[in-house]
Amino acid sequence: MKTYSPKPEEITHEWFVVDAEDKILGRLATEIATRLRGKHKAEFAPHVDCGDFVVVINAEKIKVTGNKLDQKMYYHHTGYPGGIREASLKVMLEKKPEDVIIKAVRGMLPKNRLSTQLLAKLKVYAGPEHPHTAQQPKPLDF
Repeated sequence: MKTYSPKPEEITHEWFVVDAEDKILGRLATEIATRLRGKHKAEFAPHVDCGDFVVVINAEKIKVTGNKLDQKMYYHHTGYPGGIREASLKVMLEKKPEDVIIKAVRGMLPKNRLSTQLLAKLKVYAGPEHPHTAQQPKPLDF
């Protein structure tokens, strides 16, 4: 018996919508990363994009445990000497709540060329509205 390897044209990508209201950030991100990667499917292959599209709404209403709102910091460097910038989770949720979920999911995806394709299938919106109703996404509960 030969080992089955899925071809990219044989894979069907479904659409799911996730309501992030009152969900814990890390637990939500692990489920989203699993769906994006396609590990929930029987025909999963690590070298092929087998995952589904995930639309996240209400990103501004996520929850975190402990003192992470004040203690968790996000860093980036501008490229100039002394250009390190930091922002707490509270500040990030006020400015761009979509980036908090995207950064959490990005850290859970593989560090290779496939991660760019996988992350492109993640659509995150701060409020309850999204423009992907034409794809008829199914609600996904965790």
